[in-house]
Amino acid sequence: MSPGLRVRVAAVRNVLPAASLQGFTAWRNLWICSQRNHPRRPFGSMWGRNLPLASLGSGFIPTSGTSLQREPLEYHGEMAVACGARRIQGARPVSLSTVAMGIFGIGRGGDGSGNQKLTLQDVAELIQKKECHRMVVMAGAGISTPSGIPDFRSPGSGLYSNLQQYNIPYPEAIFEIAYFFHNPKPFFTLAKELYPGNYRPNYSHYFLRLLHDKGLLLRLYTQNIDGLERVAGIPLDKLVEAHGTFATATCTVCRRSYPGEDFRGDVMADKIPHCPVCSGLIKPDIVFFGEELPHRFFLHVTDFPMADVLFIIGTSLEVQPFASLADAVRSSIPRVLINRDLVGPFAYQPQYNDVALLGDVISGVEKFVELMGWKEEMQELIRREKEKLDAKDN
Repeated sequence: MSPGLRVRVAAVRNVLPAASLQGFTAWRNLWICSQRNHPRRPFGSMWGRNLPLASLGSGFIPTSGTSLQREPLEYHGEMAVACGARRIQGARPVSLSTVAMGIFGIGRGGDGSGNQKLTLQDVAELIQKKECHRMVVMAGAGISTPSGIPDFRSPGSGLYSNLQQYNIPYPEAIFEIAYFFHNPKPFFTLAKELYPGNYRPNYSHYFLRLLHDKGLLLRLYTQNIDGLERVAGIPLDKLVEAHGTFATATCTVCRRSYPGEDFRGDVMADKIPHCPVCSGLIKPDIVFFGEELPHRFFLHVTDFPMADVLFIIGTSLEVQPFASLADAVRSSIPRVLINRDLVGPFAYQPQYNDVALLGDVISGVEKFVELMGWKEEMQELIRREKEKLDAKDN
């Protein structure tokens, strides 16, 4: 068994023992997938950290491991962008925590018929009564757009719709590792705009900080690379930056790690940063398409089964494997979507305990804060943190 897979299997094993024939079968097939020369190992599987979880039994769809995945075809205006990742029609990739759920029989499923539809007020009351106190939050670019940072996919205003100036063959190339090595200039031109320090947290970020201050935040999983969760004061042990961070950088040749701030001057001066030791190309620790996700991402194997409420805020749920986490919690717990549109399972398989607040993200968060009776606390937190940032800037 590969070292990477051994760690993941051990992490899942610590959640619950397999207690059914289905569980035994799935574990057996997971072991088969890990064996380099096993006769039943699926043809074409890669040995090691990118092992596809194939042949796991009913309901499991093979994915390409834990590297960042894209949709197979995306449309931007009149241009169709082929992304090179195969996807089975009507099937959804799964994360390891979703695999664990399927094995143990505690995953989400069914249409919730016969159960009364949950409301936002119900969720607020569950939290107030301390019946829900382990909150996991999934956050996307939609929580940062009020800070002035464009998201990626919004037609007309998203980053992918406004990349003509970078002279790249197609929008996603700016985050492709092969293209980065071929021509890093477009990425660093974009990085100059996105680099930490150019923007400030907004109401949504401070809402997440307040959840932590109240001891409710089990973990925040963010797709964002802007670092505003850190700036808002969320401790690193509560944060999983699923798609990486500008806070650190790595030499692509000698693999030395550096604080991202060491190369801020080069980026702001439109220079491509190089390693002071070996002169290799420096790359911020942002996860590009085709790269492995950070090790902390695997905390989802235990976090999501432990969660008793899931909030999904400001994300299109289109990038795998992050998107699959929405299905990785127990079927009995509330899921709250605060987003511009219905996305993911809220659109294709809603449950009775799903709550969706559609429209402006800040307005949705404000509504929940008001239901919780936290309005004055939020105002005081924002005032206090703003004064700190003002003092730091001066």
